[in-house]
Parts: sequence; structure tokens; C-alpha cells
Amino acid sequence: MRVLLALGGNAMTNADGRARPEDQIAAAEVAMEAVADLVAEGVDVVVTHGNGPQVGNLLVKNELAAAVVPPVPLDWCGAQTQATLGFVLMNALDAALTRRGIDRRSAATVTRTRVDRDDPGFTKPTKPIGRFLPADEAAVLVEHGETWEDRGEKGWRRVVASPEPLEVIDAPAVQALVEAGFVVVANGGGGIPVVRREDGSLEGVEAVIDKDLGAALLARTVDADVLVIATDVPNAVLRYGTPDAEAIGTVSAAGLRSLAAEGHFASGSMGPKVDAACRFVEHGGSRSVITDLAHIVDAVTGDNAGTVVQN
Repeated sequence: MRVLLALGGNAMTNADGRARPEDQIAAAEVAMEAVADLVAEGVDVVVTHGNGPQVGNLLVKNELAAAVVPPVPLDWCGAQTQATLGFVLMNALDAALTRRGIDRRSAATVTRTRVDRDDPGFTKPTKPIGRFLPADEAAVLVEHGETWEDRGEKGWRRVVASPEPLEVIDAPAVQALVEAGFVVVANGGGGIPVVRREDGSLEGVEAVIDKDLGAALLARTVDADVLVIATDVPNAVLRYGTPDAEAIGTVSAAGLRSLAAEGHFASGSMGPKVDAACRFVEHGGSRSVITDLAHIVDAVTGDNAGTVVQN
């Protein structure tokens, strides 16, 4: 069995959201214990991950240094965090596998995802990223070509495009590594967004790709049997935060789409996960599961854990 495991950004930070190096290393060690358990069960695993907090840290560095050195473009931020988190995850996974006496190697690939240059998001960026700044500090970054919006009392905030992922450019490399026996970390943060020039070459763009939609695309591309979206709750929930909250167990993609249309899943949290889980099944995947790290092995082995989406 081949599984694509998508780790949420919360899986790479401290429980209170801190993203110091030591926090990220500790969180990676917890997450990779679950991956090592899967490998011990004979499962081929491809890992992808969020990178929001890590990119946020780089953006703060951009802001603080903007008057001295040019800000690093957003696609570079994605590439840097993919490489750094890949390194951290590989170290944690290698250690977890060694403790189990498992002789498997890990690999991380810096991964590009193609988007459409004419995607509507580029015309009117709407995805907020980074922290709020006062007008004078935001103005320095506007001079460097960034788009910032006045958000009232909180200050100004940067907005960027969040285009639809169309193709994982480096999926063949991921596939080859998996078939050679590696546990692969790839497509972090949904992939580094690139567009194709008229001559066929690629260039990075200032955008962010939804990590869950990127995971669903990568899962299809590398022929995963199961997509597991790891988050901080064991199930997707109806009427979340109310006395009538109800965990969702096994559901069809059509059924979950209907529940999403009723407004049960927030666009900034569970909504993209639900969309990604449905997309994978709708495009031929056997099943998707939304659950927490504690239930990963049960989710993969079919022991009725988490929210299971299948047709």
C-alpha cells in the first residue's frame, strides 16, 4: 500500500503555535514516530507538510531588513522552508526507523507545482499572509512590489494569490525515489508555485498554494492508494463548537460535499481539508482520511479511525 500523509502546519510547531527551531524539531520527532509506525506495517509513505509558520518567520525577516536588503521573493521562501523542513523531518524519521530496527532511507525533494499564469488570483490577490504592520512599514514593502491592504485598526497586511495547483512538476522524481525504497518528503506548502513561459521554461511566482489541495494532487500523481490528512482533531465535525457537535465517520465524497455546502467547515481550517479529501476520491483514489497523528496507523489499516471519505 502507498500512502500520502499530509501534515498540517500545526504538526511542525509547538502546541501554542511557536516555531522556534527547537519547537519544530520536537514536533517533527512526534510526527515521524507515526510515519515510522506506518513503515513498520509495510506501507510505502510519501510525506508532505504545511509551512505557514516557517514562511511567516521568513517574511518577518524580510520586513525587518527591507530597508537594507531586498526582500526574498515568496517562491524562494517556499523553497527554503521545503529544504529546511525536509532536513528536520528526515533526521527525525531516520532516528525513529533506527529505533525500530528498520533499514529504510529517507529523502527530501524541493518540489515545484505548476499554476496558470492567468489564474484569477493573480488579478486580485486575496490570501493574507504574514503579520500586520503599520502603514509606514508596509509602504517600504509596497515599494518592493508587494501588495498590502489596509485592514483597519490591526494595520496593514500582505495579500497574495492562491492559485489552483495543476501539475506537480517534480512528481517523477518522487515516484522514482519511492520505487527505490525511500520514504520521501515532498511538495511542502503545496509546492513552490511556478508558471510556464512561452518557451516552455519555468519561473517562480509570488503566490501560495493551498497545502491540502497540493497534497491531493501529489497523491494522485504518485499513485497513492490512500490520502491521510493529519490535523489536530480526530475527525471532521458537524456543528463544530456547539453543544450539538457531531464527529463524522465514514462518508461518501458526495455526502461530504453536501455537508460542506451547508457551511459546516471553515474556509481557513477544515474546509480545504474536506475539499482535498473529496478531490482525491473523486479522481479515483480508494479513500481519504482526516484524523490526528494518534490515529494515523488505524486510519491507514482501515480500523474505522477518523473521517473516512470513499465512494
